[in-house]
Amino acid sequence: MPFVNIRITNEGATTEQKQRLIKGVTDLLADVLGKNPKTTFVIIDEVDTDNWGIGGESVTEIRKK
Repeated sequence: MPFVNIRITNEGATTEQKQRLIKGVTDLLADVLGKNPKTTFVIIDEVDTDNWGIGGESVTEIRKK
C-alpha cells in the first residue's frame, strides 16, 4: 500500500494539474514497482510561501528579489 505525499507551494495549481499529478504518480508506481493503483494513496499538500524556506529565507522573500 504505497503512500506518496507531494508538497507544492500554493501558487495556483489547478484541480486538473493536481489530478494529473495524482494519476501520474499512481501510474508510475504501477509501472515501475507493480503496485496496485487501487491501494495507492497520493496526497498533495499546498504550503503557503511564507511557510516554505530555502537557505534561511522564505520563498515569499526570495520571490520578491
